[in-house]
Amino acid sequence: MKSTVEALEGNKVKVSIEVDESEFDRNIDAAFKKIARDVRLPGFRPGKAPRRVLEARIGIDAARQQALNDAIPEYLSQAVREHDVDIVATPDVQLVSGEEGGTVRWDATVEVRPEITVAGYAGLRVELPAIEVSDEDIDPLVENERRRHAKLVDVDRMTQLGDFVTLDLEGTRDGEPVPGLNVEDWSYEIGRGWVAPGFDDQLLGLKKDEEVRFTATPNGTEDAADFHVKITRVQEQELPEVTDEWVAEHLAEFESIDAWRDALRTRMRDMRVQQVRSMVGDKITESLAGLVDAEIPQSMVDYDLQSRVQNTVEQFRQQSISLDQWLSATGQDTESFIESLRERSVIAVKTDLALRAVASSENITVDDVDIEAEYENIAMRIGEKPAKVRRAYEQNGAVSELAAFLRKQKAFDWLMHNCEFVDVNGREIPRDTVVPDHDHAGHDHDHVDTTNTDSDNKDEQ
Repeated sequence: MKSTVEALEGNKVKVSIEVDESEFDRNIDAAFKKIARDVRLPGFRPGKAPRRVLEARIGIDAARQQALNDAIPEYLSQAVREHDVDIVATPDVQLVSGEEGGTVRWDATVEVRPEITVAGYAGLRVELPAIEVSDEDIDPLVENERRRHAKLVDVDRMTQLGDFVTLDLEGTRDGEPVPGLNVEDWSYEIGRGWVAPGFDDQLLGLKKDEEVRFTATPNGTEDAADFHVKITRVQEQELPEVTDEWVAEHLAEFESIDAWRDALRTRMRDMRVQQVRSMVGDKITESLAGLVDAEIPQSMVDYDLQSRVQNTVEQFRQQSISLDQWLSATGQDTESFIESLRERSVIAVKTDLALRAVASSENITVDDVDIEAEYENIAMRIGEKPAKVRRAYEQNGAVSELAAFLRKQKAFDWLMHNCEFVDVNGREIPRDTVVPDHDHAGHDHDHVDTTNTDSDNKDEQ
């Protein structure tokens, strides 16, 4: 087989393939074996009729046509690997010669992954939620603890929001009691909104032993009900004064207010750090994609989107949920559901191209040691031997795709250790807080959402 590549306009190339007649005869022979499985000849079991017999019975034209169709993926795949053509869409293949005999020639017009430049990646600024905890952040936690230890005391005044009232409740509909809405001596905090829209408003401004009647629609129902409420007791919370003594008595692990607040601050900061670490990958991806101003191939977006839709549907299937059920429950149609995933596909494609650009600019490479290490990682995850994993990649011609993926991983690592992290207020967040060294080691980069845009299309040819 001989092949050449010619650059075309519009981010496309033409791959020309030439196979001489003697080599192509091997494909014709394979086509006869394929046809033999469907042809019944006296004296031969299905699939066992020799080529010479089949050729005498049906001629060579049918087998040659079968061979022409079957050989395209094989020879195109060889040419693509030979010239390192990074296909991102299904090629348009035209047979140039050899339909009836002689040397076979194909021309394949293929769209390839563009090479872009990304200005500003070296100074990438990634905004994350604030990590540092202020006194105002802690105050609600202290207030909640005060409320937990509060006492209820009777008051002789009109009810206010937040008061606890004891009430007798009657709820009827067409004169019949409504289940769950008839109770005596019920303690209720005004403002909870547990009963019905507007219910709590009707309780405001009342005093002990006063009554009120009104109509409202109970929560979780569609039909209105008539309410009769009598207030039999009005109480308010008496919150304790927070002192060192109170803290030592009620929070035994702390001896002072300062110690307690410091512990709350540390706990909240640790939670925020974990939250930030869990999202930093996505935030870097979004920030990097935002720097891409080049036009991206629609075919890459469509391919990634198709994969996302299929993966989502499969997840639903595994949970015994049909897509129609989910769409109905969320009030969407198929088109809006697909479009809701499109922006993520756009970001994935931009990130894919941008990471490759970073790798090129920073001279990031992947060698045999990197690939062998990845074979071992994969083998460990799936419980196989590295040699078997290596053989599978080599047989499927997927080593170059694995190398591209590892190169993007390295580019992502470079960004993670060179970009600037700031919070929503513009304050710098120390890198070792966001990206500790032990998290970096062995990182699998699931957050780098670009795997669907790699040159997996080659496998489809």
